[in-house]
Amino acid sequence: MPNVPNAPNAPNVPHAPDAAPNVPNTPNAAPNVPNAPNAAPNAPDDGKPQAGPERRNTDQQKADAPPADSPKADNQGGVPPKADDPKTDPQRADNDKAREQANKDQARKDEDEDDECVNIGSGVVITEQGVILTNYHVIAGAARLRVRFYDGHESDATVVGAQPEKDLAVVKATSLPDDLPAATLGSSRNLAPGDEVVAVGFPFGIGPSVSSGVVSGLDREFVSEENHQDLDHLIQFDAAANPGNSGGPLVNMNGEVVGIVTAILNPTNAKTFVGIGFATTIESAGNAVGISPF
Repeated sequence: MPNVPNAPNAPNVPHAPDAAPNVPNTPNAAPNVPNAPNAAPNAPDDGKPQAGPERRNTDQQKADAPPADSPKADNQGGVPPKADDPKTDPQRADNDKAREQANKDQARKDEDEDDECVNIGSGVVITEQGVILTNYHVIAGAARLRVRFYDGHESDATVVGAQPEKDLAVVKATSLPDDLPAATLGSSRNLAPGDEVVAVGFPFGIGPSVSSGVVSGLDREFVSEENHQDLDHLIQFDAAANPGNSGGPLVNMNGEVVGIVTAILNPTNAKTFVGIGFATTIESAGNAVGISPF
């Protein structure tokens, strides 16, 4: 999943960077994460004739029109209908339908192309200067990054650090909202299975969302066939996470970020949550991008 991370403020998560073609629409469950602003342009009118059957000449069309005294004539005034009236000219009606369908098809094509060039993810604001931690797959290949903060403020962003093998990246917003708070970073060392956690992010780009669950396991491994990454030392959790949550925070009951939501496991390959999510520990994320101490 151009894309920009979006940031909910809980703790602080910008909305996914709008990548173009790929952008973090990721605040994937994390306090501040950039969001990716995400319509179907109308099909352009280039003045060229529309595809369709060739029109017959006017004489032939008039010859086909029913005479005024014919029982098939629609009017009763003795004046034959015009040859290019869609009611009496099947050729004209067919051309109009073909033109209308062509415009609809082009509009759908333009919309699909626009959708393909935008990635949405989440992120975590880790400094008051607008430094945002997110997943590498949210911003990979993006020609442009935009982030949306919890208050709706939007900004361009640049990549200032990345560790693709750990699926982590750091971006920095070029303009900031007033009084931007940074997330409180905690530690995953005291986590245990059964501990309550929440995932914060922008699932499917619908806006800041919070889901609750528990830690299901620790020190898990996950191999991403799509991104060819072998990730380890992960936190397994069952709080709902969906596309758009990537890069967002996993938060404990003290409001501290203990992990970065990174992946979901779904053996059917459907892009929906089935109860198994993985987060990189905040310690691993910090070490990967050179942030310390933890």
